[in-house]
Amino acid sequence: MPSGRPKVQLMGAWEIRQRLGYSREWTQRLITRRDFPEPYATLRMGSVWAAEDVEQWIAENRPNLDEPEGE
Repeated sequence: MPSGRPKVQLMGAWEIRQRLGYSREWTQRLITRRDFPEPYATLRMGSVWAAEDVEQWIAENRPNLDEPEGE
């Protein structure tokens, strides 16, 4: 059922951790930093971020990481 709203790809802490290759603890520290993007939403299961925001942050702050798979 199309709604006319653009689809936003979301990432949870687990996906961010996988993307960056960081430990669980380091990822938790990272996502609470002031320079990390604000969560797109906070759900009962935890926060989620717009993948576009996370990828932009990676490009600006971790430019030596490879492109995500499928890009």
